Amino acid sequence: MELRHIRYFLAVAEELNFTKAAEKLCIAQPPLSRQIKDLEEELGSPLFERKPHSLTLTEEGVHFRQYAIRILELVNKSIDDVKEMEKGLQGRLYIASVEGYAPRLLAGWISSFQKDNPHVQYDLWSGTTDEIISRMEKGLCELAVIMTPFSEEKVNSIPVHSEPWVAIIPQKDPLASKKRSYVTPEELTGCELIIPSRQSRRQEIRSWMPDPTKPLNVRCYVAHITSAVELARNGVGITIFPNSQGIIHSGDGIEVRAIRQKNAVANYHLIWSRERPLSKTAEAFLASVTAHLSKQK
Repeated sequence: MELRHIRYFLAVAEELNFTKAAEKLCIAQPPLSRQIKDLEEELGSPLFERKPHSLTLTEEGVHFRQYAIRILELVNKSIDDVKEMEKGLQGRLYIASVEGYAPRLLAGWISSFQKDNPHVQYDLWSGTTDEIISRMEKGLCELAVIMTPFSEEKVNSIPVHSEPWVAIIPQKDPLASKKRSYVTPEELTGCELIIPSRQSRRQEIRSWMPDPTKPLNVRCYVAHITSAVELARNGVGITIFPNSQGIIHSGDGIEVRAIRQKNAVANYHLIWSRERPLSKTAEAFLASVTAHLSKQK
């Protein structure tokens, strides 16, 4: 078995289509099929179930994929480590984050880190907390900034930021005319709301209300802050979202008010996998962030 067999297998496992995998690898489809067949013969088990119009991983294929990912991770890590011995930290750091304040945190950390590590490249991906956890489990990112709640069973974490939840109110809504910096959960009861799509968020927001057993009057579920703000700006409803300092402001059709409820606080955490070792670059980046956070205390 050679490394190319593993790379070819992972490409086919990702695309579940020999033609698309061959295009991705920049090789012809017949040689790719032969290489996979040779790998299956060496392993003594079929890795794919081939049907006229579909291709799926067998149970053996799913199991082998886990090992294949780890093998390539170790190969890439060894290459990076050897290069770093001569030239310092380099390679590419894969980081995922939720929206809101997380991109601002990452930008500051990267700016500080690159001063001493100018050869490192960054691949940034944005999604919801649930999407990011799934991505980390698949080995597609090493570090990530997410928001609570989340399960710590498979990840290590450190808190990096907290901010209040706010109500983003269309300026034509009666609540926007009240000359104060906050709204109460009682005032939001019965209002048409725009809230985050995570199930845990719905439960959290309901817990703030006078009657937590009463369903919220939700007009729209959204995953991203840009959509949430624009919906409020166009009068669709009142958006409830973390404050995202420096991003959400009153004006241009909306009024931003803090939600007066002691538990209405959003917490951001930096996470990394318990199951996969960090690359040397990721370890150094984590140490840099940790040092930065300690100076802020």
